[in-house]
Amino acid sequence: MKGIRLYLAGCTLLLVAYLVAQYYKPKPTDWNPSYLKEDKIPYGLYILHQQARDIFPNALIQISRQPVYNTLKDRQFRNANYMIVGGALKFDKADYDQLLKFVRSGNHVFLASFDFGKVLSGALNLETGISFEKTLRNQDGSRSNFVNPLLKSRNPYTFERRLGNQYFSRIDTLHATVLGENQNGEANFVAYRFGKGAIYLLPNPQLLTNYALINPGGAEYAAKALSYLPKGNTLIWDEYNSRGNVDDSALFRVLFRHNQLRWAYYLTIASLLIFVLFEIKRRQRIIPLIEPLRNSSVDFVKVVGSIYYQRRDNLDIAQKKTSYFLEYVRTAYRMKTNQIDDEFRDELIRRSGADPETVTELINYIRQISHHYGVTDTQLISLNTIIEKFYKQVQ
Repeated sequence: MKGIRLYLAGCTLLLVAYLVAQYYKPKPTDWNPSYLKEDKIPYGLYILHQQARDIFPNALIQISRQPVYNTLKDRQFRNANYMIVGGALKFDKADYDQLLKFVRSGNHVFLASFDFGKVLSGALNLETGISFEKTLRNQDGSRSNFVNPLLKSRNPYTFERRLGNQYFSRIDTLHATVLGENQNGEANFVAYRFGKGAIYLLPNPQLLTNYALINPGGAEYAAKALSYLPKGNTLIWDEYNSRGNVDDSALFRVLFRHNQLRWAYYLTIASLLIFVLFEIKRRQRIIPLIEPLRNSSVDFVKVVGSIYYQRRDNLDIAQKKTSYFLEYVRTAYRMKTNQIDDEFRDELIRRSGADPETVTELINYIRQISHHYGVTDTQLISLNTIIEKFYKQVQ
């Protein structure tokens, strides 16, 4: 018994030690790109959002979680900036038309994304590409710099993990202005001017994330890129393309943001499905059909009747029928049946209330049977008929 206790105590200590180690184990770095302003992971926008007030000191920052069309429709903006940083842009024709109207009114748009979408790419006649082979030759990462001599750095800005390896493989040279290039001389930062405003396109949104901005060179590059935007009175920070139009307090967004909660949700759903699959089966075996108990009296009567029928002893049957009838008279009407005469007949008619003809006929049959040594089938049937007729009349 003592050995079992020591064994259980040792297992408990090991389990507690394992749980403590798992709790205090350093969490692995989350390299998933979220592009959310509150995320401090490498590819979040926490630093950029915190520094936005320094870059645009007098601007009112508005967070938008609606499509561009819904955000700008029926609203008048003057000297405003619209900024989108995300992995892919969700633009349709209505969004682009509303954005173009916004720009022509003297406002500016800054778009940083790997995928600008078919509508925007088709309208601006641009395509993006990734310089894999050329980037791999540079062991210290990808390089980028500005074209403007006032912003161009003596040494190109270097980014690890190939953050700046995407470039514009095609642009509209009649309308686009190249603002930045990579180490291969390919455009990776351009501007399209419409009316009094402009649209600035950066094909490497990760250059604005926390991982790039923690380095002085990356912070300087982002500051210079955003310096093309005027210090307007409004900065619209678009989160529709990174978060959608769901509030932070949404239950499923909280669940799916954390791996532990997400897997707990998946396990719960799987457990419920397994439980349902097992519970839809019959929990009780099929109850077999049990034949009801047979009436043995009826069987007995049938057997006895078949015996009498085979023996053809009509006299014995007639005598038993007569005896049963007389027993009924003694029990029901308190009459003596030792002498079957006219007085008995009259008394039976009076007490039973039966038809006198029926009673008279029945008494005559009883008298005949008592004086005969044989009864035919016809006589037996007639006796049974008259007795049944009497029973029906006295009911």
